[in-house]
Amino acid sequence: MVAIPFLKGHGTENDFVLLPDPDGDLDLTASRVQALCDRQRGLGADGVLRVVRTKALPDAPAGSDGDVWFMDYRNADGSVAEMCGNGVRVFARYLSDAGLVDGPEFPVGSRAGVRPTTVHPDGTVTVGMGRVRLLGNSTTTVTGTTHTGLGVDVGNPHLVSVVDSVAELDLTAQPGFDREFFPHGVNLEFIETIGPAEIRMRVHERGVGETRSCGTGTVAAAAAALAAQGRTTGAVTVHIPGGTVHVTIDEDTSTLTGPASFVAEGTLTDSWWNSYA
Repeated sequence: MVAIPFLKGHGTENDFVLLPDPDGDLDLTASRVQALCDRQRGLGADGVLRVVRTKALPDAPAGSDGDVWFMDYRNADGSVAEMCGNGVRVFARYLSDAGLVDGPEFPVGSRAGVRPTTVHPDGTVTVGMGRVRLLGNSTTTVTGTTHTGLGVDVGNPHLVSVVDSVAELDLTAQPGFDREFFPHGVNLEFIETIGPAEIRMRVHERGVGETRSCGTGTVAAAAAALAAQGRTTGAVTVHIPGGTVHVTIDEDTSTLTGPASFVAEGTLTDSWWNSYA
């Protein structure tokens, strides 16, 4: 096998290793993903984005256009995830920068469905995140304190809890949650209200731990913030530790706009790759 190219990028400091693999040749095992994301033995990241044509991916969702570029996303623990709002911005920025798409607007495939994306001249990316579904109330427990939250589906599961101060939370350990309500795990967002259209958020991501940002989580947080005001639509600015994004929620869809940046590119050695088969 020849050396494997990679890029390292982030969306509001939610960071990813991106692997260009148009024909689906890489055997992307869970152990390789775990090693890539490890910040001592690998490159370090919150997740891995494999760039592959839909037709080359055996488990692509039925009905997907075979020529659409597919974001094959893996969490840092090696598990497959449905969607990643920060990751899809980085993914779209790569496709645009690499000349793999025509024009600034194009679709990106994911396990949560096809997402329309627009790459803006300043490097920010807008992603159509699809319809947001409210799932009802559940609870999470952080260092012995139980918080009630609103379950939100953004193609993947979230539980959003309103707290007085996000800065005071200890998210070092996995917070508790109702595993019957969320049988496949859940991303846990905690939000602090700044104003009617502005919030702060921290997140403990499923399969990762606390991250600097979570794109789908900001959409879920915006929906929950609006719901707390008795609203189902609106625009919300979300401040996360890694930066700021802008979310709009409509009756039938939602959008997420934020930065996407690359910091490095190179190649993985054969010996390293093969050692983690």
